[in-house]
Amino acid sequence: MQPAIFGSRIATRIHQKALSPSTAIHRQWQAHLTYITPPSAGVSILTRPTSLSATPPPAPLPPSSSSSISGDIIPPAPLRWKSVPPFTLSLYQTLSKAKLAAFVGLSTMAGYALAPCASASILSSLAYTTVGTALCISSANALNQWIEAPYDAQMARTRNRPLVTHALSPLHAFTFGVVAGVSGTAMLCATVNPLTAVLGGANIILYTCVYTPMKRTSMANTWVGAIVGAIPPMMGWVACTNSLDPGAWLLAALLYAWQFPHFNSLAWNLRPDYSKAGYRMAAVIDPALNARVALRYSLLLFPIAYLAPAVGMTTWWFVYDSTLINTMLAVAAYRFWRHSSDKTARELFFGSLVHLPVFLALLMLHKNESEHEASKKHTPVIA
Repeated sequence: MQPAIFGSRIATRIHQKALSPSTAIHRQWQAHLTYITPPSAGVSILTRPTSLSATPPPAPLPPSSSSSISGDIIPPAPLRWKSVPPFTLSLYQTLSKAKLAAFVGLSTMAGYALAPCASASILSSLAYTTVGTALCISSANALNQWIEAPYDAQMARTRNRPLVTHALSPLHAFTFGVVAGVSGTAMLCATVNPLTAVLGGANIILYTCVYTPMKRTSMANTWVGAIVGAIPPMMGWVACTNSLDPGAWLLAALLYAWQFPHFNSLAWNLRPDYSKAGYRMAAVIDPALNARVALRYSLLLFPIAYLAPAVGMTTWWFVYDSTLINTMLAVAAYRFWRHSSDKTARELFFGSLVHLPVFLALLMLHKNESEHEASKKHTPVIA
């Protein structure tokens, strides 16, 4: 014990002597130490620079300095939650084609509202149906972009999509599509009914596994894609009735026929892009057929509308109103057929955007009362 104590005392005295103001070692260290707080503040914190150099140290701050540095302990900055950048949400909106998903959701809501027992249904059922269908269509759109990313890069209309610009990775987009599809079908099955969930899942498979590959192999892809667009209003009807009544098939036929004047006019102005990507669209391969098909299916909307009162969906007054709106679309399709041009194609395209919501609104306006509504209306009130 004694040798150890004696040795430690010697080391301490040597250290104190070396750092005394009269020694060279002390002067060397003092030259490279910088005051962080003024000596008059009562607390002096010294820091040693990373390397010894010949540069003279800065002079200590005077006590009257207006610098924000003081001897007081500065409290740490409060924690703040980092908000999600706006561009992240916009990437998902682009990946899921939010505007198209909203449009499809509206057609689903219309199918639900036109069902005979819609007024007796719970509002939450409509909400679950709309959200579940939107998730399904978002899944199909995301998986479609995941498959077609190399071809989207060749088209001016799609070259700014997230996968093309590498804003999202292919794995990210694929995961989003799978999660949205599973969530949508599970929600429809658990909160609505299994038949609606089956239609939603089948639509995802039809869009991603059949329609998407056919776009580069066969001109018949448009007819298959029209089935995809015809299913959502049917899903709305089935969500309310849990059955495939004639009304459900009538709504599907309406959306199926409407898509040809709508899409064929759009495809006309996108011919250069479709040609670059190698998509076999009628507007590229056979422009005359593209215009004829648009006219034929616009004329097919007349008998479809006349079937609505025949199956008991609407009153017969709907025949007169629907004839007016269908005639407007048919005239635009006829002009496009007679002289296919960018102008007539735009007229038909925007005319179709007006036609569908007006047609659905007329269906709701002339909707027949269901048995539940009629009995509720004529039930005497007992005081």
